[in-house]
Amino acid sequence: MAGRPGKDSPARIDPRTGRPLPEGIRWRADRQRYQIRVVGPSVDGGAAERSRMFLTLAKAKRELAKVVAGRNPNGSMTLEQWHERYWPAIEASVRPATARCYDVGWRLRVKPSLGRHRLEDITSPMIESAMVTWHGGASAKNDALAVLSRLLDAARRSCFIDYNPAREVKRPSMRESVSPISRALTLEQVATLLRLAPEGVYRRYLATLVYTGMRAGEATALRVRDVDFAHNIIWVSRSLSPGRDGELVEQSPKSHKSREVPLIAALRPYAEDAARGKKADELLLAGPDGGRLTNHNVRRAVGWDALRTAIGRPDLRMHDLRHTFATILFDAGASAPDVQATLGHSSLQVTERYSRAREGIALRRGPCSTRPSAAAPARLPGEGARANPAVEMAQEWPALSRAGGETKRRIGKTLIRRDFRWWLRRASIP
Repeated sequence: MAGRPGKDSPARIDPRTGRPLPEGIRWRADRQRYQIRVVGPSVDGGAAERSRMFLTLAKAKRELAKVVAGRNPNGSMTLEQWHERYWPAIEASVRPATARCYDVGWRLRVKPSLGRHRLEDITSPMIESAMVTWHGGASAKNDALAVLSRLLDAARRSCFIDYNPAREVKRPSMRESVSPISRALTLEQVATLLRLAPEGVYRRYLATLVYTGMRAGEATALRVRDVDFAHNIIWVSRSLSPGRDGELVEQSPKSHKSREVPLIAALRPYAEDAARGKKADELLLAGPDGGRLTNHNVRRAVGWDALRTAIGRPDLRMHDLRHTFATILFDAGASAPDVQATLGHSSLQVTERYSRAREGIALRRGPCSTRPSAAAPARLPGEGARANPAVEMAQEWPALSRAGGETKRRIGKTLIRRDFRWWLRRASIP
């Protein structure tokens, strides 16, 4: 019966020195390596014995010493125990809305599948197997993976574990969860949407989203002083987001940077109506009773389900209005850096997600062409003869892009502010 090699066995003698090998190390003549055996976590969360090979005796000794010494005792605490200890630090380091998403991801996905496992036993394959059981779309799974990665990364920095296995797990792709057909509205659909929306504050709110590309929280936080009617500029410097308990919290925009957004001709009447009779510090887009608007109360007030069905988009989300403005910019010839600056993205990679909407450009080419006869309805009843913003941009963007470099060098204005002022008819560069 085979067993452990004896003291005088060739496997226990170092062939390079002729001396006995330390306890726990053997020589594998068939591999020409030093071998040690360690006990570690298996894929299913149990324990399994594994062998490891090393070219030199010194490396084998160092690794064996680590095994004999054992890992940090804190590595044996469960993930749930570590979450109870470290969650306050995570919650304080992120925005309230992000903390709420992390909390949901922990309670509904990470805790049921991995909470009982010890920190030192969690492996990348174990996380991947757990993700298969997580319900929800790519965004929900990414939130759960993000909070798990933060927990394990903190455990690594505390020397409880050697590395963060969550970093080796591939994040679910957002692109795979979205139809390749553009989610942007056509100009006909935009006109129908605004025409069917109740006249007043709710129509002005939807027009602001679709004609500026702002996030809903940024539009809600706008004050009258943020709109520069003289130079057709809107300053975006704050946002309102739901807190942990649902309360609205005023904070910086998502990118933590303020930016300028053009006040285009199609939006100007709505902005003037919203600002009329208000003081500079008052909300530009307040509710009928002076309260703050949110996605939820706007959808309820306008009859969102019936509205999006009427325009032929039963899957329309409020965020798709931002997507629509980004698509109009790309179709008009705007460069990715211009669109990035306008939308307030932190990186060009995020902006390029919006540029995929150009896959549907054939569907929108008629409304966006430079031929006025092919354009979609450019105005609502009673709005006068305002130009269609997409048509105006498509006509003037190539020329302004060629002339923009000289203007920038001469005046030193930012690219996005300069370019947009070229196609704003009543604007001029100060």
